[in-house]
Amino acid sequence: MSKKITSLLSTVMFFALTTGSAFAQAEASSTGGWFGSEKATKYFAYFLALGLAVYGGTQGQSKAAAVALEGIARNPAAADKIQTPMILALALMESLVIFALISTFLV
Repeated sequence: MSKKITSLLSTVMFFALTTGSAFAQAEASSTGGWFGSEKATKYFAYFLALGLAVYGGTQGQSKAAAVALEGIARNPAAADKIQTPMILALALMESLVIFALISTFLV
């Protein structure tokens, strides 16, 4: 299932990034509207990148939490040694997603 999602996202990204040059027009002949402009393409790319960053962050967080909980379930005595690094790793993963969100709105 994950390989299908990855190939689908790769295909969508390929077509999203390559069709702009195929349908490019001179700025003077454009209608002047917001749709189809360079600004719309930029916003589409930014929010698509944000969606991919959030998707990757949530996948990483869920995998890290699952592995940590599995380790705690196998060895309950090591819960203190596993929980602190897990929380630190989750905080760092979340900070990358927040960084992607902030950079999307700043650019």
